[in-house]
Amino acid sequence: MPAFVPSVFLGRAPTTSSLFCPAVTSLRVVPRGVPSQRVTPAMMAAPTVLEERAKAADFSTACFTKEEITLAGTTEYIVRGGRDVFPALPKAFTGVKKVGVIGWGSQGPAQAQNLRDSFQDAGVDATVTIGLREGSSSMKEAEKAGFTKESGTLGEMYKVISDSDFVVLLISDAATAMCYKDVFKAMKPGATLGLSHGFLLGHMDSIGESFPEDINVILVAPKGMGPSVRRLYVQGKTENGAGINCSFAVENDATGTATDLAIGWAIAIGAPFCFQTTLRNEYRSDIFGERCILLGAIHGICESLWRRFVMQGMDQEEAFIRSTESITGPLSQIISKRGIKAVYEDMNDADKAVFAKSYCAAYEPAYEIVIECYEDVACGNEIRSVINSGMRAKRFPVISPIDGTQMWKVGETVRSKRSSSPPPPVDPFAAGVYCATMMAQIDVLLEKGHVLSEIINESVIESVDSLSPYLHARGVAYMVFNCSFTAATGSKKWAPRFDYNLTQRAYTAIDNEDSLNTGLMDEFLNHKIHPAIAECAKLRPSVDIALTGSGADDAARSNL
Repeated sequence: MPAFVPSVFLGRAPTTSSLFCPAVTSLRVVPRGVPSQRVTPAMMAAPTVLEERAKAADFSTACFTKEEITLAGTTEYIVRGGRDVFPALPKAFTGVKKVGVIGWGSQGPAQAQNLRDSFQDAGVDATVTIGLREGSSSMKEAEKAGFTKESGTLGEMYKVISDSDFVVLLISDAATAMCYKDVFKAMKPGATLGLSHGFLLGHMDSIGESFPEDINVILVAPKGMGPSVRRLYVQGKTENGAGINCSFAVENDATGTATDLAIGWAIAIGAPFCFQTTLRNEYRSDIFGERCILLGAIHGICESLWRRFVMQGMDQEEAFIRSTESITGPLSQIISKRGIKAVYEDMNDADKAVFAKSYCAAYEPAYEIVIECYEDVACGNEIRSVINSGMRAKRFPVISPIDGTQMWKVGETVRSKRSSSPPPPVDPFAAGVYCATMMAQIDVLLEKGHVLSEIINESVIESVDSLSPYLHARGVAYMVFNCSFTAATGSKKWAPRFDYNLTQRAYTAIDNEDSLNTGLMDEFLNHKIHPAIAECAKLRPSVDIALTGSGADDAARSNL
């Protein structure tokens, strides 16, 4: 836990996010270590993170094998996936004859193709049909993947919804917030609504609405982008266990079969293992995570480091290697295979001293932004921000390329020379800043009451196993432009905050030789997250994601 107490817990002036959070009626002052949350009238009925955590403490399954795991002294339950589990899929999908996958953006292509392939291999008697707006430019892309009107596997979205027993709603979050009532009206009683993000529930929480009681509502959230979900699934056809870990949740269980259907869905799209959460805790951790270490924070960190190294007189290409290449390459690989602590343990004494200094300088400035971001998600600010961005997109493009500055042009040159250059070393200064930010994110989620499996998957595994390979292969700025609409809007909003706070507070503290809180290193080295990460690492995909060729298939938004 952090060695300092954020001002929100001391009753001092609220952070910027609370000043602009509409209809805030109270701000609870609580002791350190006790989860806090901003409260609005519409959110008064929404369960807290801890109440949601209790709902997801255990589950029953009639189709799959439930395993118990122990993480830092706490018990959780998982289901292991893989193609050897496919024989259980027909029972899990009992009563489902038609699956309608709505949307062809980030997750749609991957999940639709994975479901179709798995049904065929497992003998599931169900058809996967794509539902899109009439005249959608994505129709041609869906046809290229083998979904056609002639075969009855491609059609107008509301017609597909009304015909489907299982509706997998994968349109953008902003669009979902605009049309969810029409989706509910189109669904037949007893059908299942599947979501891969809790965003819709977050929006409905903020306005005091709930799901219809006569349908199942479940969630399967892959811990990676759609292109990752497809690439690793394809690899899994020859390497059992290759895939993207998924969380699953049941919000409504109108038929009594929702849990097994959710787990079956996760396994059918290729999850090596599945862990339980709730829709609320998923959106609280996921929207937050992509604005922080997954995308927003790493973008801000890399730009701040490159600029600092160049100002210190370092060659521009060397500065890029020591900032961005170091983080997205060898640093991420170490964390992926052996955990965060191993980054420090691998260093010589001189590099350990540099790491410790940058870690202690960066942790508190990073924590200040991270906790503000979490609370903006929890109070609904970020959800409203995404919806507003979607509305503005009707007037002008909200998401635009950000790789035109000198730093990212240098990055193109560096990547072009990789075949003739040795792998870059782990820069200890950059590693300290990155690890401090990752640990700040972990500590905030712990403080707010999230379970360890969710924290580790959202803050560590998704970052280094799914996002970093793309960031390394294509470029950080490239992936900000090519990620989902929700992630892109959040990253472009929060990355400058991390850049500014690290530059203004962490780096100046080092340059001015200010006294640093060295106790933060002791907390880092003895943190309970390290053995928990090691346990979760045993459940990581059996192979690393393979990225070859151009980035033409990486785009996560259908209009790119």
